[in-house]
Amino acid sequence: MIRTFFERELYEDGNVIDNRHYFDGMKIMDAGEGYLRHMGRYPVISMSLKSAKQPDYHMAYESLKDEIIKEYIRHNYILDSDCLTEEYHERYYSIMNRRAEPITYAKSLGFLSECLKKYHKTNVVILLDEYDVPLENAFFNGFYKQMIDFIRSLFESALKTNDCLQFAIITGCLRISRESIFTGLNNLEINSVLSNDFAGYFGFTQSEVEEMLRYYGFSDKIQEAKDWYDGHMFGETEVYNPWSVINYVKAATSGPNAFPRPYWSDTSSNSIIRELVEKADNVAKGELESLIAGGMIEKPICEEITYGEIYKSQDNLWNFLFFTGYLKAVSQRLEGNQVYLTMTLPNEEIKYVYENTIQEWFAQQIKTVDFTDLYQGLLSENTDKVQNLIRLQLRKTISYHDNKEAFYHGFLLGLLSGFQDYSVHSNRESGNGRPDMLMVPLDETQPVIILELKHVDKFNQMERGCMDALEQIDKQDYAAGVLDEGYENILEYGICFCKKSCVVKLKSS
Repeated sequence: MIRTFFERELYEDGNVIDNRHYFDGMKIMDAGEGYLRHMGRYPVISMSLKSAKQPDYHMAYESLKDEIIKEYIRHNYILDSDCLTEEYHERYYSIMNRRAEPITYAKSLGFLSECLKKYHKTNVVILLDEYDVPLENAFFNGFYKQMIDFIRSLFESALKTNDCLQFAIITGCLRISRESIFTGLNNLEINSVLSNDFAGYFGFTQSEVEEMLRYYGFSDKIQEAKDWYDGHMFGETEVYNPWSVINYVKAATSGPNAFPRPYWSDTSSNSIIRELVEKADNVAKGELESLIAGGMIEKPICEEITYGEIYKSQDNLWNFLFFTGYLKAVSQRLEGNQVYLTMTLPNEEIKYVYENTIQEWFAQQIKTVDFTDLYQGLLSENTDKVQNLIRLQLRKTISYHDNKEAFYHGFLLGLLSGFQDYSVHSNRESGNGRPDMLMVPLDETQPVIILELKHVDKFNQMERGCMDALEQIDKQDYAAGVLDEGYENILEYGICFCKKSCVVKLKSS
């Protein structure tokens, strides 16, 4: 939109394209001559850097070259004029035809600005979208130093010493004032998630979402959309994630029974959340659990954090989560020169991303642990051993309690998934109901194991919870199905969970 408004765009024959019709009926057309005199006035260089999300430096560099070359091709009309010398022509062609040296590509935006000014006789507007994607990707893939050296040269040629520049707009998740690629860059005006300027324009407002849902006949989905996609704060303005809302409405139009999905997780690598989960100490685990349960945390905030500082402290990871939209500010306070933010999760969509990341992390973790002692404890009827081993794993993991029994069910199922010579069934019909877990041996001489799980809110209720579980096994006659198959030895366990603890009881013979 910005490019279309400002650009003096040309047809291949050199005639100017009139783009005013795109803005008919828009508020900008009533904003006055102070704004409209800039319409269609400038040559524009427009690049997105998101294509540099590649596994190694060579591929990322080549992807950035492709984006540069696209802009050179888009403006190659200037080669038909006599405004450029032979030397300029040769350099332009070498860049456009992929023959230039790396240093030439590193300075290519500055050079293109100079060429465009010679042709149009006016300064250039530069638009750089998702400037920090190459840096984030390079950091997590181990080539940060190489990438930052190239990006620094690329941006300095365009922004630092460019006499042909009218103005530039740069977008990204992180502030740019201290990032080392911008060393010495002056006259920056920063708008971050803490700024009130333009706050309502980074997402859909409540009234806009309501209007959209009513237009498509989904007034009954207003609250559901709010729960899932609202809550992102820019300054003091709360907005919806526009990508998710659009996809949510599109899905609803295709079927009345469509349910909300985490569209954000389909577009993001969620690398920062994985880093936090993998490196979380006991304090951070507790904070994650509190957030997922709907609680809040308070952290010092630094707007000028860089990817190179991500591991310097646990607080830096929380900073990244805030600035990339995975946390929202509820309030702030100043202590000395340090700003502290009280933060929570924005909505159900982001909550899902956390829970899913934790599930994936736990699934990977348990693959590295030998649970032979746990399995032997179950077979040898050693409830103390089983209880202590489960407690140990509970204290290592990160729990979330939307559906408390479902969490513990999935947790224990993960621990038992590697039980050799046993088939582990979850909620399989047996007797008059479905036991939480039924472990059937491949060797019929080994015991069948029936596990029924309970959850309580207080530690002093766990013993009673175990007895309730054992009584349910009896009442529902869960053993009937395997007895009918000819198994004779059956072990029945009641397990009750409370927070990071559990009690294990075995039905007495």
